[in-house]
Amino acid sequence: MKPDQELIRLALQAARAAPVDEVPIGAVVFAPDGSELARAANAREALGDPTAHAEILAMREAAARLGDGWRLEGCTLAVTVEPCTMCAGALVLARIGLLVFGAWEPKTGAVGSLWDVVRDRRLVHRPQVRGGVLEQECAGLLEEFFARRR
Repeated sequence: MKPDQELIRLALQAARAAPVDEVPIGAVVFAPDGSELARAANAREALGDPTAHAEILAMREAAARLGDGWRLEGCTLAVTVEPCTMCAGALVLARIGLLVFGAWEPKTGAVGSLWDVVRDRRLVHRPQVRGGVLEQECAGLLEEFFARRR
């Protein structure tokens, strides 16, 4: 598997490809062998879909490519920002093996900041988590976006 920084750099590429009106969050799913299965950026505005977060879109595409229904066992999800509750729940249910993320999200983060969905001992599956990878670069992308919107 690639080093965490390389995974997040690829997620940053996906985030930078987001349309100008989308919050620039990018996600990439890697197969157990390290090959890239899918990448996506937020598309809520473009699709008019509140669930069109980068993580969800990337996991949907990865599951379709793997052809194993919904299971992403042994896969790695790299995302530029700490996942929200919806995305954290989805990655647990998809059985992602490793989550690597960039910036912490104190307002909505569900991987340790506000909640900790992925480490809840009541759940059957708990992925490994490594957060804060290239944190400043990932946070800077969001800060630039929101500064332009104000």
